[in-house]
Amino acid sequence: MKRIFFVCLALVSSSFLFAQPGAVGKIPGRTQFYAELGGAGILFSANIDTRFAKSSLGWGGRVGLGFVTADEVTVISGNYNYELRSVVTIPAQVNYVFGKGDSPHTFEVGAGVTYVGKKLEIFNFYDDKTSNVFGTASFMYRRQPLKGGFTWRIGFTPLVAKGYIQPSGGVSVGYSF
Repeated sequence: MKRIFFVCLALVSSSFLFAQPGAVGKIPGRTQFYAELGGAGILFSANIDTRFAKSSLGWGGRVGLGFVTADEVTVISGNYNYELRSVVTIPAQVNYVFGKGDSPHTFEVGAGVTYVGKKLEIFNFYDDKTSNVFGTASFMYRRQPLKGGFTWRIGFTPLVAKGYIQPSGGVSVGYSF
């Protein structure tokens, strides 16, 4: 009898509950998914980028999965042997997006690392003593719609390895939501 009473009470009280029309605190344009040619992924990568605060501007981070094709160097009897290989890259960066809250035009500055699945000669950065990790930076113009949608970026994305800075660039297209 108590069970029937509580079921009826739940059904009657549920008729007085109202759902909210939209997600509470959802900020459009705060998260982006994009494909990048060049950039921190070195050759190609697919990335997700999000802001740490409830805004499309400010501090955030990105992580991706990509690939690069480069020479694998082996030394056999003093002779260098080069073989073309494709390996996975994993770029990760912390970045800051500057801009005005009412404008889709923004500028991104970031720094991070890219892990390369195997030691390869990328931009002539090869040394037996180095690791598979490259330092990365990004100085990118970003076009991100205020309410989400198609987004793109283009800019300067240098790689750092063995004490050298290799100038590079990147371009990406994606979707902001």
